[in-house]
Amino acid sequence: MRILLYNPDNGVTRNFMPHLWMFLLQSLTPDGHEVVLIDGNAQPMDEAGIARFVREQNIGLVGIGAMTRMIAKAYRMADAIRAVGVPVVMGGPHVTEEADEALGRNGGPRHADAVALGEADETWPKIVADAARGQLKDVYAPVDAFGQESKPSLKEYPVIPWDKINLDQFNLVPKMFKSTLQGIAGGWGTFRIIPMESGRGCPYGCEFCTVTGFFGDSIRFRTNESVVNELLLLKARAKSEGGQIAVFFIDDNFAINIKRTKSLLRDIIAADAQVFWVAQISANLLRDEELVDLIAASGGKWVFIGMESIDPTNLADVNKGFNKPGEYAAVLERLAQRNVFAITSFIFGMDNDTVGVAERTLKEIRTWPAGLPIFGLLTPLPATPLYKRLEAAGRLTRPKHWQEFIPFAMAHTPLKMTIEEAHAEVRKGWANAYSPEAMAQAVDSLKDKELGHRVNIFIARMCFRGIYFPQMGPMAWLKLIYRNRRTISSLVREGFSTWRSRPVSRVTDEGLGTGVGAT
Repeated sequence: MRILLYNPDNGVTRNFMPHLWMFLLQSLTPDGHEVVLIDGNAQPMDEAGIARFVREQNIGLVGIGAMTRMIAKAYRMADAIRAVGVPVVMGGPHVTEEADEALGRNGGPRHADAVALGEADETWPKIVADAARGQLKDVYAPVDAFGQESKPSLKEYPVIPWDKINLDQFNLVPKMFKSTLQGIAGGWGTFRIIPMESGRGCPYGCEFCTVTGFFGDSIRFRTNESVVNELLLLKARAKSEGGQIAVFFIDDNFAINIKRTKSLLRDIIAADAQVFWVAQISANLLRDEELVDLIAASGGKWVFIGMESIDPTNLADVNKGFNKPGEYAAVLERLAQRNVFAITSFIFGMDNDTVGVAERTLKEIRTWPAGLPIFGLLTPLPATPLYKRLEAAGRLTRPKHWQEFIPFAMAHTPLKMTIEEAHAEVRKGWANAYSPEAMAQAVDSLKDKELGHRVNIFIARMCFRGIYFPQMGPMAWLKLIYRNRRTISSLVREGFSTWRSRPVSRVTDEGLGTGVGAT
């Protein structure tokens, strides 16, 4: 049987990284079946296109995974596939909490022939076997012999054959430049950002987050050897292709067990398995100087930090009081001293936010080392404590907001400002943080560092700007380049000067430092 695993586009802008679940399930598929992968962010498709694809490719089963913001598109694609007679199984955090919605048991249309609840590592082979027999069940849940929910151990983690998987759709280097760049600066014919996990679960239970509900609060880890071997495989593939690779550790909190994380990073260094990597780590865990040293030495280039707010009251309200705004500057400076920079995430529309929250936040950001601030709105996701609290208080304005996804739009009424005011605050945050002036200031703040670091921050900011102001076509990119022409000209001039005055090997080392910025 030919199986298609499909992940819909995110509805905002192009995603620079594929989704791990597709590769993981591909590796867990029983022998005798062929698996095809399509990520909608890298390979856009509409309903007619995917229906035609499953017919022409003789697909016998389609698996669709989607988060809440993607679920409306996922349902439309599932409907088109089922209309041509191909069964669909759906899974992921949203479907786990809204299984009746996917199965049409709540009065709406049925979108899936079957749903996989929770982590599908152990249920996927059963789903494939049942589909091959034409006997799909409605619901597949990971339970033990006593009917209790079970979480898969990661000790025997499946080997993902990165050396054999077709990754063409995930190459971020435009085809027209591939042959030219392949022989330049260590080889840039390909550049991919690959997702990897070293552990699952989070004990913090932040009110707005789906992680604890889906993966649980008990942390499970892969063996260090398993992670290191996967990194070595990816590193070898990039070298053989004359390309580059970066890894995004998608663990919900990569350093949640600091002792274990240090052990892993030491093993990465000892095995010469360093690749440039990004990970999500809470600010409170980055107080540890040795941990930050190991992050830098093992290839860490960017750390995603969910700061959420500079207001301690807001943080306490959403059960994230372990974040201490007074420590933010010191944490970021500690990283920057080691040439590791931060993607800092903020949420507006929290209960203690008032008009002006964007400027107050920007004022703090301007005092920190250059990084990538991102701004969003408090969103009540299904089954989270936040959703239940707002529902009980009658504050939900769009209880099923995911059925008509609108980027950067609130689904409940804030306490101390209007919905429109909250929207304006988010727009102000993005517009000011990614203006040509702010871009130039970020680059200039790194004038005491090597050129590669300044190129890195500039490319990263150009790409991250597209999260809110999508640069979806050549004209949009040309306009953006024109607006930032002075900064670009300055970097190009310095680049030529550097190239002419330094050995090729030194230029190569610096050039690699620009890679992870594309995340």
